[in-house]
Amino acid sequence: MSGRRLLGDPERVALHVVVASILATASLGTQTPPADTILVNGHIVTVDARFSVAQAIAIAGGRFAAVGSNDAIRKLAGPQTTTIDLHGQTVIPGLADGHLHDAGGGPGVDLSRARSVADVLAAIGTRVKASRAGEIVVTNSDWHEAQLKEHRLPYRRDLDAVSPDNPVVVVRGGHEYILNSAALAKWRITKETPQPPGGRITRDAGGELNGELIDRAKALVQLPPAPPLTIDALIEQHKKLNAAGLTSIRYPGAPVEQYRLLQQMERQGLLTIRVNQLLRFGADTADSMRAAIAASGLKPDDGDEWLRIGGMKLGVDGGFEGGWMRKAYAEPWGEGGAFHGVNTMKQAAYTDVVKALNRLGWRVATHAVGDAAIDEVLAAYEAANREQSIRGKRWTIEHGFIVEPDQLPRMKALDLVVSAQDHLYLAGPSLVNYWGAARAARVTPMRTYLDKGFVVAGGTDSPVVPYPPLWVIYHFVSRDTISGGVLGADQKITRHEALQVETINNAFLTFEERIKGSIEPGKLADLVVVPDDILTCPDKQLERMGVAMTMVGGKIVFAAADAAVRKPLRAQ
Repeated sequence: MSGRRLLGDPERVALHVVVASILATASLGTQTPPADTILVNGHIVTVDARFSVAQAIAIAGGRFAAVGSNDAIRKLAGPQTTTIDLHGQTVIPGLADGHLHDAGGGPGVDLSRARSVADVLAAIGTRVKASRAGEIVVTNSDWHEAQLKEHRLPYRRDLDAVSPDNPVVVVRGGHEYILNSAALAKWRITKETPQPPGGRITRDAGGELNGELIDRAKALVQLPPAPPLTIDALIEQHKKLNAAGLTSIRYPGAPVEQYRLLQQMERQGLLTIRVNQLLRFGADTADSMRAAIAASGLKPDDGDEWLRIGGMKLGVDGGFEGGWMRKAYAEPWGEGGAFHGVNTMKQAAYTDVVKALNRLGWRVATHAVGDAAIDEVLAAYEAANREQSIRGKRWTIEHGFIVEPDQLPRMKALDLVVSAQDHLYLAGPSLVNYWGAARAARVTPMRTYLDKGFVVAGGTDSPVVPYPPLWVIYHFVSRDTISGGVLGADQKITRHEALQVETINNAFLTFEERIKGSIEPGKLADLVVVPDDILTCPDKQLERMGVAMTMVGGKIVFAAADAAVRKPLRAQ
């Protein structure tokens, strides 16, 4: 499959500048100002239209000036030019994450290193012992039960064993809480509490509350306020992302206050990563959405190459444990095949909001995990499209875990883009438990999407799934999971495709394919140096591979301690 096929129809994709052919242009050095930086002795995978490979790059004014041979690029150096010897390492375009909430961490009990239910309980128990009587103990969300050897959640009775008196709230991802008995009592949640619309209070096999609250049922709990987001916290997050090779991210639904902080960072020259932010207002009616937009003072596509508003985030179903399905779940909760997931926003209200956003010129991105959720999204998008075309506006389905054959032509007719992540890499065993092995193996159907001609932009949904983009590439090409083996081998994609998904396709998602996503003259000088050839190394090496250096706008934003001397693993 060619790179251009992944990018969509030629008439709506900007033609890329041809890689500079400077091998025989003796006069180029006198016509071009000296480069600020040159990188030589590398294996440059450009991800241009031909997937060209070169030896060296020249950078000037924050953009790629030329790509070619060592000899030709060295001629562009002047007295003030910085020369970086790559020692044979591989250079790829800056990697992007099209759906990243944050880099994880936070003040709650850290469960990211837990590998068993006993580890989870030990960490919580330690915090309980250091807490005041009656103080609420909350975990962070940087974990998943699939990382535990038992492949199960810690439930109410587990938590009671380490905290009989202090309320405990275990936060799992963005869609679920697990409470102990003291927490259920604090918020007066009993077997008689009605199931909230768009949410779920689950029970164990004996009919007793197990402490699990899904999606809008979480509103029954009022957690202590989180520390306010600060510029320092964002700087630390961005450093972590840079170290993983990320040069661009898309925040999938964040408040206006975060955008204002990012604006301050840009004004102060503190951004080290390019940011596209979707807004999320939690508005459930067209009137409340219009009011929220007016109060924000923001307009569609406000911003520049460093920071831009990318559209509006909506959601219609839950996550792993609440994706809305046509076919009932398997039996993890013993509900007799009656559970189809959680519909968090009903069709009529959702459609009204979508139509209102389209009339106001806003791009819409909707969280939809299950096939029934995708049905709802398509009905609303089609209704909006009948009023005013959304084709070419790059509206998205966020996640799209389970798509059905009858939905693909409807998606194609609307010219939708798919924002896909590597959830299966982390949560494979849990998805088998929820949906059965056959359905879990279809998550996320990358091969199907690409074969049907969709542009698919990759990401992680961090902190739901860890943020390293090389793990995304590894999972998409291998379909391997952290603890469940290979699932859905028929959905593997090639190295070339995976690299496009993490680079140029993300640029396309945000209407920036003209300025980034590949290493070509005139584009922003965002790149990543890795020690091995990403196109030919063994699959497992992709998962283990570290990043030697990350550049954004021609400036080094991360360099490994041994980056200057690191040697490639690929054969010479």
